[in-house]
Amino acid sequence: MSAVQTSVRRATGHALFWPTTALVVLLVACSVASPGFLDVSVRDGALVGQPVDLLRNSVTPLLLALGMCLVIATGGIDLSVGAVMAISLAVSLTYLDGAADASDPATVVTAVVLGLVLGLAVGAFNGMLVTLLGVQPFIATMILMVAGRGIAMLITEGQITTVTSPPFKALGAGSLLGLPQAVVIGAVVFVVVALVVRRTALGMLLESIGVNRESARLSGVRARSTTWTVYVLAGVLAALAGIVYGAPTMAADANNIGLFFELNAIVVVVLGGTKLDGGRFYLSGLVVGALLLTTIERAVIIFQLPSTTTNLFKAAVLIAICIAASPRARSWVQRRRSTRPEPAPSSAPAKDPSAKELTA
Repeated sequence: MSAVQTSVRRATGHALFWPTTALVVLLVACSVASPGFLDVSVRDGALVGQPVDLLRNSVTPLLLALGMCLVIATGGIDLSVGAVMAISLAVSLTYLDGAADASDPATVVTAVVLGLVLGLAVGAFNGMLVTLLGVQPFIATMILMVAGRGIAMLITEGQITTVTSPPFKALGAGSLLGLPQAVVIGAVVFVVVALVVRRTALGMLLESIGVNRESARLSGVRARSTTWTVYVLAGVLAALAGIVYGAPTMAADANNIGLFFELNAIVVVVLGGTKLDGGRFYLSGLVVGALLLTTIERAVIIFQLPSTTTNLFKAAVLIAICIAASPRARSWVQRRRSTRPEPAPSSAPAKDPSAKELTA
C-alpha cells in the first residue's frame, strides 16, 4: 500500500472527516443555489451575512451539545435539556417583567444568574437521581423532560411572558467587536469547557467511567461525584442556551421554547463523532456538528423545500454520514476492493519474422 493510500485511509477513517465533508458540500450547494450565500459585509460596525447567521444560530445547539457530550461520555443521557431551556428563560423573563427597570444592567445580570441557578438546580436533581438513587439516566431525565414544561407554565401562569429590555436582547441579538454577541458567548464557553476537560484529568475520568464504571471506581475514580458534576454542568449549559435562544424575541413561550432540542443536541454529538455508548468523546466535533445541523436547516430554505421536510432532510444527512463513517461499511468497501479481480496479463509480443529467418 502506497503512502498516498495510507494517508487517504487515515483521513477518511477520522471521526470528523465525513461530517466536515458533508458541511462543505452543503455550503457549496447552497452557494450555487443562492449566489452570494457566502458573502459577508459590515453594517453599522457589525458583520452581517448568511455565514454570520449560521454561526449565530449554531450557538444554541452547541451549548446544549457541550453538556450532552460530557453526559454521554459517562454512558448517560440527558433528555431534559429542552425543558430546562424553557424553565430558565421563564424564570429570567418573569423576574424582568416584575422588575422596576428591566433595562437596568444590574437587573439583567440578576435575571440571567437566576436562570443559570435554576439550571444548576435541575442538573443537580438529575444527577441525584442517577448517582444516588441509581435511576437509569433515560428515565431520570425523562421525568423533567415531561414535567419541565409544566413547571415553566406555572412560572409564566400559562401566558407568553414578554418584556422590553435592550441589555437582555443584546445577549442574543447584539454584537461585540463586530461579531454577534451570542457567538462570542458560545466561543468563550466552549473554550472554557475545553480547557477544563482537556487540560485537567476530568476528560480522562469521564472516558474511563464511560468505558467501565465499576473498573473506574475500583481504580480510585470518584465515579459518583464526577457523574453528578457533568449533569450539573449540562443543566447550567442548557439554561444558558435557553437565555441566548430567547433573548432576541424577549418572549418566554413555555410550550415551544426548546421543544425537541434535546434531539438536536444528541444529533450534534453523533455528528461530532462521539458514540452514544460512552467513552471517548470529541469536543471539536461539536462545532462541526452544530454548524452542519444549522446549515441543513438553512439549506431547506435555500432549496425551497417544504418546511415539513426539515426533519426528513436532517435524518437523510445523518443516515448518510453514519453509514459513511461506519467501520463495517469501510471494511466492506475495503474487502470489495481487495477481492476485485486483477486485469489479465497482456499477451506475449509476436516474434520478429526476420529473427525466424535468421534462425533457419
